[in-house]
Amino acid sequence: MTYAVLLAPVLAAAIVALVVALRARRRSWVALAIAAAILLALTTVFDTLMIAADLFRYDDALLLGPRIGLAPVEDLAYALIALFVVVALWRLLPTRIRSSSAARSSWSDGAASDRAGSERTGSADA
Repeated sequence: MTYAVLLAPVLAAAIVALVVALRARRRSWVALAIAAAILLALTTVFDTLMIAADLFRYDDALLLGPRIGLAPVEDLAYALIALFVVVALWRLLPTRIRSSSAARSSWSDGAASDRAGSERTGSADA
């Protein structure tokens, strides 16, 4: 089994999740493209350095062949999958984030009123 065959279904699932999460948000797609370009550039540079330092190797029989620097093109798919999944989760799970923010703000409001009440009564607990 080649790296491309292994990565193809995972990349496809990440793309589907991303499309569902972003739908028609044009600004989000532009931001994603910028993030992807930066991530791919950094991945190429650092993977090339790590391969040159012989920190790891790929089995040439399992690669498609093309390389960018010393990094095989399949290696870039790992970075894209991570980016797509993180963006999709960030967009698909906003209610949990909002509810935890609301809980934190209500907790801090309650703590502030407790502090104000203890200052009025002269309590040393605050």
